[in-house]
Amino acid sequence: MPKILVVDDDPGLRVLMVRALRENGMEAVGAGDSGEMWRMLDQSPYDLVLLDVMLPGASGLDICRQLRAKSQMRIIMVSARGEEIDRVLGLELGADDYLAKPIGHKELLARVRAVLRRGPITAEFGAQKKDLMKFRGWTLDQRGRTLSAPSGARVELSGAEHDLLVSFLENAQRVIGRDRLLELSRSRLGDVSDRSIDVLVSRLRRKLEEEGEDADPLIRTVRGVGYMFAAPVERL
Repeated sequence: MPKILVVDDDPGLRVLMVRALRENGMEAVGAGDSGEMWRMLDQSPYDLVLLDVMLPGASGLDICRQLRAKSQMRIIMVSARGEEIDRVLGLELGADDYLAKPIGHKELLARVRAVLRRGPITAEFGAQKKDLMKFRGWTLDQRGRTLSAPSGARVELSGAEHDLLVSFLENAQRVIGRDRLLELSRSRLGDVSDRSIDVLVSRLRRKLEEEGEDADPLIRTVRGVGYMFAAPVERL
């Protein structure tokens, strides 16, 4: 039974979301502010957090960033602000999806189930276990979502850049076509295109080249097909 934490300062909406989730086979509880949320997360692991953007005393976007630094648990941002820039910012900070208020029960359940279908999260909140991927002196910590250059410097990645890098590392030394990259990216970027994938690859490639000491590019363009991550990858 999936365990879900609903964080929203509107008690009426919070109760409705918790009730809808419980009536559909999920274990759901609510928190009215960030303080209550952190206490509940320290006490018990959750599979998914439904996080309101406009919380009293704290920005849901800042909380999303903090959550993502501590855990790989699923996060769905919820907000009355439905502008594209807000959705993109939430996703870039590591959220798995974004729901605009008012929320219908059917859409809520469909989005929650879709995010949960991406696979279970086994590590508890704040766990220190590492999931490291090493390549040519670089280290990517998937749980901490941090990338370290061969020099030891921390390289900042957006949520989309992190996910793209993981896709490359999981398919290292194999050509990945643009269609496959589009498929891998749609869950985070929404309406993506060949052009947006190319721009994202360019951003990631530039960050790797700026901090790297090797002239041989890590991400190679395979003309007319897609891209290939050239270095072997070691998982720890």
